[in-house]
Amino acid sequence: MRTPDSGLSPHFVAQRGAAKVWLLLALSAVLVSGVWFYLDTKPSGGRPEGSKNFKGGKGGEGSRNTPVSVGEVRQMDVRLSVEAVGTLTALNTAVVRAKVDGELKALRFTEGQWVQAGQLLAEIDARPFEAQLNQALGQLARDAAQLKNAELDLQRYQDLLSKDAIARQQVETQAAMVRQLQGTVQADQAQIDLARLQLSYTRVTAPISGRLGLKQTELGSLVRASDPNGLVSITQTQPMAVMFAVPESHVPLIMRKLKAGQALPVEAWDRDHNLRLAQGRVSTTDNAIDVTTGTLRLKATLDNRDGSLFPNQFANIRLQLDTLKNVLAVPTQAVQRGAAGTFVYVVQADSTVQVHTVQLEAVDGDWQAIKADLQPGQQVVTDGADRLRNGSGVEVVKAPKP
Repeated sequence: MRTPDSGLSPHFVAQRGAAKVWLLLALSAVLVSGVWFYLDTKPSGGRPEGSKNFKGGKGGEGSRNTPVSVGEVRQMDVRLSVEAVGTLTALNTAVVRAKVDGELKALRFTEGQWVQAGQLLAEIDARPFEAQLNQALGQLARDAAQLKNAELDLQRYQDLLSKDAIARQQVETQAAMVRQLQGTVQADQAQIDLARLQLSYTRVTAPISGRLGLKQTELGSLVRASDPNGLVSITQTQPMAVMFAVPESHVPLIMRKLKAGQALPVEAWDRDHNLRLAQGRVSTTDNAIDVTTGTLRLKATLDNRDGSLFPNQFANIRLQLDTLKNVLAVPTQAVQRGAAGTFVYVVQADSTVQVHTVQLEAVDGDWQAIKADLQPGQQVVTDGADRLRNGSGVEVVKAPKP
């Protein structure tokens, strides 16, 4: 049987077969491209092709807008602050020590208790010191009696001398005896005062007001005045002091404020900057700048009425140096950085973004003060800016809070 190709040369048949193969491949490529284009441009959620999600532009006809979150440009007061790491310290610290040696008879406190200055904390066996006081009193009584007798003798001798019935030397000797006994009585009185002071030391009182620590001795033990650990420690934590350092570039402004009597507010925050621990103000500065770090140490006092702050606790310190009045501010997430410097993406009315360069000033929490050609109320991109360029189409998925 004769086929349609039987009269053709083998070379011609091979060429025609190759042409068919290339034609089939071309048709397949066109079909795949059409399916891909249909899926890519198919409206989601039943939206028509003319919706704002499918806006022509630099991305080409039918390109998808980028979803972004936006914030609002505001005109507000922004605090000029400096951040530092501070160490909380007690305003005063005292170790309560026994001033005399003796047996500890009573403890009148509980660990961690708040005490007032002069409050009784412990008692030491007072019997030896009471005996010393009685001994000094007895010695004073004996010497006082001798002094009284010597004074009476001196008066009689002086009467006899006026009658020229006694030698003047005897009168002068008796007068010297009187003065000697007067000195003895004064020494006895000093011994009594010392004995009473020693006796008072058997009642151990708080030297300052504050919070007690853990006790360092037990009831019934022998305490000594030379013991370095003492009985217990007291830390004065209301108010609490905090030490921190700031760069020397801020020193002139700080000194002007302090000399003018203006307050420099200080806030203490936890490690994650989520919880404000306390507020206060700068009380004083160090007398020299640390040349190794180029910083000046400051001391501030913090209110600690609730007792939540402890000595040697670390805190993030925020020192307010000044307040910038009625300046433009944007959310800190809106500020982008690139080769051209710092900038923000401003959302336009046609749902595109435009790059605006900004000059950064102070940061106050989540707000960044800027200098830029912007107006309050304009929207700037806060999330999704990494996929944008000047003129990109966007879709706002999260509006700023009112």
